[in-house]
Amino acid sequence: MIAGYHASASEFLKDDGDRIVGLLTRGVADAGIASQYSRQITVWKDQIILLKESLRRLSEERVETFANWHVALEYELPRRQKRPDAIVLANDRIVVVEFKFGMNQYEAAAKWQVDDYALNLRDFHAASHGRYIVPILCAVDAPAHTSAVPMSNGSMVAPAQLANGNTLWTVLQKACEDDLPHAALAHPIDPATWLASPYRPTLTIIEAAERLYGNHSVREISHNYAENLDKTTDMLAEVILDAKQHQKRVICFVTGVPGAGKTLTGLNVVHDPAIRSKQGPSGIFLSGNGPLVKIVREALVINQQRAGRRRKEAEHEVSTFIQNVHQFLRYHRENPTSIPHEHVVVFDEAQRAWNREQMRRKQGVDHSESAELLEVMERPPDWAVIIALVGGGQEIFLGEAGLEAWGNAVLETRGRWTVVASPEVVQGGESVAGHRLFESIPPGDVDIHHEVLAHLSVSVRSHRAQQITQWVNELLEPDGEKARAYFPEAREFPLAMTRDLTMARRWLWARTGGDPSNRCGLVATSEDQRFRADGLENSTGFRSTFSFENWFLAAPGDVRSSFMLEVPATEFECQGLELDWVGICWGGDLTPNANGEGWDYRKFRGSGWQNCRSEIEQAYIRNRYRVLLTRARAGMVIWIPSGSLTDPTRDPGRFERVSELLKSAGVPDLAAMEI
Repeated sequence: MIAGYHASASEFLKDDGDRIVGLLTRGVADAGIASQYSRQITVWKDQIILLKESLRRLSEERVETFANWHVALEYELPRRQKRPDAIVLANDRIVVVEFKFGMNQYEAAAKWQVDDYALNLRDFHAASHGRYIVPILCAVDAPAHTSAVPMSNGSMVAPAQLANGNTLWTVLQKACEDDLPHAALAHPIDPATWLASPYRPTLTIIEAAERLYGNHSVREISHNYAENLDKTTDMLAEVILDAKQHQKRVICFVTGVPGAGKTLTGLNVVHDPAIRSKQGPSGIFLSGNGPLVKIVREALVINQQRAGRRRKEAEHEVSTFIQNVHQFLRYHRENPTSIPHEHVVVFDEAQRAWNREQMRRKQGVDHSESAELLEVMERPPDWAVIIALVGGGQEIFLGEAGLEAWGNAVLETRGRWTVVASPEVVQGGESVAGHRLFESIPPGDVDIHHEVLAHLSVSVRSHRAQQITQWVNELLEPDGEKARAYFPEAREFPLAMTRDLTMARRWLWARTGGDPSNRCGLVATSEDQRFRADGLENSTGFRSTFSFENWFLAAPGDVRSSFMLEVPATEFECQGLELDWVGICWGGDLTPNANGEGWDYRKFRGSGWQNCRSEIEQAYIRNRYRVLLTRARAGMVIWIPSGSLTDPTRDPGRFERVSELLKSAGVPDLAAMEI
């Protein structure tokens, strides 16, 4: 952790302001920011003067334990380009202060910003765990905030306190009153330990891929919500070593709630340098998710270009880091005597493997994709391990076989494979949407080991809303009343709805604050072509020519990026990936029926809607929304079109029923919230 400046509160009061500004300027430059503008230096000077005045008044008031206070300015939160203006370690609690000069009101975006700093410290900073944290927004030129903001809310992070230039000292004093939760006065915060403490946010898939490609471990990059990730990785490493030592063939099914880190775990098993040093470079990461493969590869190429590599050279090397499963199998199908040199295969989104009918249509062969992979990995004469990462209820397209096809493939091998499976796979739990590997008790020649660690039960994507998966599942039943019981706390994971697309965009832009590491974007079902009436194009023809690599990777201001909120990604482009803030466009393919007892399932063909009566098609439609509703890391807004009385393809009554369902599930209207 890096602070541009830090000292005890007493030393800070004595220190020369120009010297502090010099240290801040040098510290920020050392962190990789190329230049400082005179405006920033002026702000620092004013900020230091104001903070000194406030702390001096507190010292004169003889605030208890003031001698133990410590001040840190421009304290960096790694990999997020976030720097709270000031952090005061006030004996046993942490006060985060964000200054806004020239702001004459307490803007919602500024409150969200200081709130976010405090919540990130609580969640990811080791020495802040269990400490009470008070965020303060100091809008210097705003009027004094007359209504009291309650300090304690039971989450270890107080609601954002509001101060102006004259009242900052009193708000600081209030932040340290004795009637607020204290950790233990006998154990005040040690500033040196706090400053040196690790900050470990969960990585996105792209960040993890960049670190692993650079031969760096990601195992230490986790937080208290994600302990299971390392344990599952260790278990899989042991499975691989045991298979190698005892010359066995093992298939391991790893399940997890959406966002639990299945893909991260798979990448870790194949590419973590510590694991590779034990098992050798014998693993390959396969995915049938074409957009994910393209986007991760492009991110790695861009990262290598920044390091001075030529693009063509980088593209060639990166192509082996993550590979398309269809191409891998096609090569070995066309070369039946070829023995793969990889002993370990990780199959991401394994529930999307093609069934026999789809393989007949696409490849002209009479077996499922899962059966073909088992056959290919039986070619090495000694040992092999397949790790199938399974996301329940995530099959979204015709021919995706689901879990049962893997069970059938294992049975067809007649005992040549040992199965290591999570309880969810065997019993048909919630994370696999009730599916089971085997429809009935398998014959005795199938060797099955039940492994609790093969299930990832904690979401690391939406770590502040651990019940969001249950909320989504109940919503898709549809059962609004049951869903309401799992609705996330508004501050931890903001979730709202609106009928106004412009308002949804404003909300998303305000949440990101122009921060390139705080990504927002629109997502939409691929089936509704009538979003075009509201200015959104998502036809297959359009999407096939649009660069979703740039959509996911380009910075704010680039017209191709997701930040523009002009082009929605569908379930096909965003499955397996994630955004911080998501705007979901609800389509006409899934709307509550008129009697309120279920869904109307539809597909758009030609110039109108057709009803879907096949249970498989209906499941695909529900699963599209399961994917869309679980992409957000920090929060989401759901936009429901208004429809049109003069356009039969956009029936307002259908969308009104969607709005009523969401309302019953606890979703507030954005119009009643701060933008």
